[in-house]
Amino acid sequence: MTTRRDLLKLGALAAAGAALPSFAAAQAAMANIPKADKPLNILILGGTGFTGPFQVAYALARGHKVTTFNRGKRPSLEWADQVEQLSGDRITGDLKSLEGRKWDVCIDNPTSLPYWVRDAGKVLAGNVGHYLFISTISVYADGSQHGIDEDSALAQYAGQDAMAETWETMRANMELYGQLKALSEAEAHKQFGKNVTIVRPGYIVGPRDETDRFTYWPKRIAEGGEVLVPGDGEDPIQIIDGRDLGEWMIRLAENGTTGVFNACGPDYTLTMDAAMHGCHAVTGGPISYTHVPMEFLEKNEASLPIWVPRAGSPYSGYGTVSNARAIAAGLTFRPLATTVADLLAWYRGLPAERQAEVRAGITREREAELLKAWHAQHPA
Repeated sequence: MTTRRDLLKLGALAAAGAALPSFAAAQAAMANIPKADKPLNILILGGTGFTGPFQVAYALARGHKVTTFNRGKRPSLEWADQVEQLSGDRITGDLKSLEGRKWDVCIDNPTSLPYWVRDAGKVLAGNVGHYLFISTISVYADGSQHGIDEDSALAQYAGQDAMAETWETMRANMELYGQLKALSEAEAHKQFGKNVTIVRPGYIVGPRDETDRFTYWPKRIAEGGEVLVPGDGEDPIQIIDGRDLGEWMIRLAENGTTGVFNACGPDYTLTMDAAMHGCHAVTGGPISYTHVPMEFLEKNEASLPIWVPRAGSPYSGYGTVSNARAIAAGLTFRPLATTVADLLAWYRGLPAERQAEVRAGITREREAELLKAWHAQHPA
């Protein structure tokens, strides 16, 4: 099952976003989207990672003006004539390209450290009308609690100086991840006042997901044969397509919606078995499932992504986080089949060596070993 260490490690991969689906194709898919009533001038901090390009494509389709700010390591040539691209480095505090500028909206995608928000506030406070911050459900103090909502208690910082924390210190102590995100939220309110929107996603999936957290399952199911499925199949999981998240962020900006929202999906209870069969409905082919309990997996030190048991784990509540407030604020979800089909199409366009990597889950060889051991203990 996924641990907090996995969340940080894989989250860093998600930010990498090295393989890009065609931006032109994304724009073509949005050709019939109506223009917004009022064009906005939008600043996106980040913008070239996982969800950022979906925000950009949707914002442009809606008729908004877009500026991105990042280190410039992955400038997008595909939107070069449509988007203003500013360079700087929030790690070192180089925000000079933002000075003396005004935007209607700022969307902060990559921040995990409070000093990034503080430094952005020094330059942008008073120069942006609305600040939207992507946080995480890891901010909650008790991840084992079912029915977590936006008013649940947040993790409390246990370090010495939050503003001195860095990526290196956070990697050295993964428990700081949620704590520092929570403090980043607080810093957002301190710097930008009441015009703040906090969005707390769970697992973000779909095309451009470099972590393979969810990709492991449709990829594995497409290969067919006997599939090891953790738990009894009834454990709930929550995922959101990065496109649904990115597009909703733009709609929140258009509506001037403030507040705190859990961006978890879908809008029904999705069990592990339902997800497996949903993937198979897209991939087809002969397949069988073998359910293996948490105790066996823990004993054999086997970690399967996305899944958490509905009891017995400090993260059991991650499958039942309340998304009612977000849905009321306009969050919608595309069908699981669409996410799976588009994800596989994107993944199969990656270089062969990348497809051969296993960034989450287990190898086929390891799966075969585990299945053999399980069947030996539980003969038919």
